[in-house]
Amino acid sequence: MISLELPFNADKILTPALMSSLRPAAVLVPVIRRADGLTVLLTRRSEHLRSHKGQISFPGGRRDKEDVSTAANALREADEEVALPPASVEVIGYLDDYPTITRYMVTPVVGIVSGEPPLRAHEDEVAELIEVPLEFVLLPKNFERKSFMRSGLKVPFFELNFGPHRIWGATAGMLWNLCQKMNA
Repeated sequence: MISLELPFNADKILTPALMSSLRPAAVLVPVIRRADGLTVLLTRRSEHLRSHKGQISFPGGRRDKEDVSTAANALREADEEVALPPASVEVIGYLDDYPTITRYMVTPVVGIVSGEPPLRAHEDEVAELIEVPLEFVLLPKNFERKSFMRSGLKVPFFELNFGPHRIWGATAGMLWNLCQKMNA
């Protein structure tokens, strides 16, 4: 599991019982080979969704009973949300599990996409497809550390700004994890 760099005494909130009660989910971290370099595909969630509306995220979601693996979960969700054919993705690894304040334990699945995938946003869920150059994501100086208050606790998070796009919270935390692993 990713080190969230949480404040002192946060372990009183993130108890083992709470951690074991988090629902499994997966996201795909699609790295697309483009003629001018590698990009990471993100989505901007539709404004009419109940939660996280307008936020930037990876394609993904909760695990279904039919998903035979975490990778299958991530690939199914990417197919549903952005029409990325599972067969066009070569899964190359996983980032650290990421617990969210919405009570999910998210496993980021990293996959390489070659060629020109026929991407199309599922309009009920996705307002926009965004590609960020991988080299931008891999520069630690592009990340800012910020925090917000929740239940009297100062909760840290990362933020990454790319053009008009504010990438923050779990998505930025997972990108930070990718940056750290690739630069190690």
